[in-house]
Amino acid sequence: QLQLVESGGGLVQPGGSLRLSCTGSGVLLDRHVVGWFRQAPGKEREAVSCLGTSGGRTNFADSVKGRFTLSRDNAKNKVYLQMDMLKHGDTTVYYCAKESAFYGASVTIRPGQCDLWGHGTQVTVSS
Repeated sequence: QLQLVESGGGLVQPGGSLRLSCTGSGVLLDRHVVGWFRQAPGKEREAVSCLGTSGGRTNFADSVKGRFTLSRDNAKNKVYLQMDMLKHGDTTVYYCAKESAFYGASVTIRPGQCDLWGHGTQVTVSS
C-alpha cells in the first residue's frame, strides 16, 4: 500500500524547534521531489519547502527561509523538515507529498503535481 506518514508535530513555544518526518511506504522517496505543504483554515494550501531528488537541492517559501531546513535519509526512506525559530504564524497542519514524476528536475512543485499525500501533522506554536 502506497502511503506517506508524517510525524513530529506538536505544541512548541515561539522560538522553539520541531522536526517533522515524512516516511514513505511502498514508494521510494529518493526517486521523487518531496514537498512539505501547510494549510491554515480558510486559506489555500501553501508550499513550504521542496527537496529535489539529487544533489540536495532545496526550495523554501520566503516565510520560512533561514528558519527551516530539509534533509533526506534514504536508508530509512524518510524526509525531514527541521523547523527552528518557530512563530505563531507557523501554526497549522503540515503535509508531505511526493511529485508524481520520477526524478523531477525542478524543486518547486505545486499541489497539483503531487499524487500521494500524507494525512498531516499539527504544529502549534503558542506560549
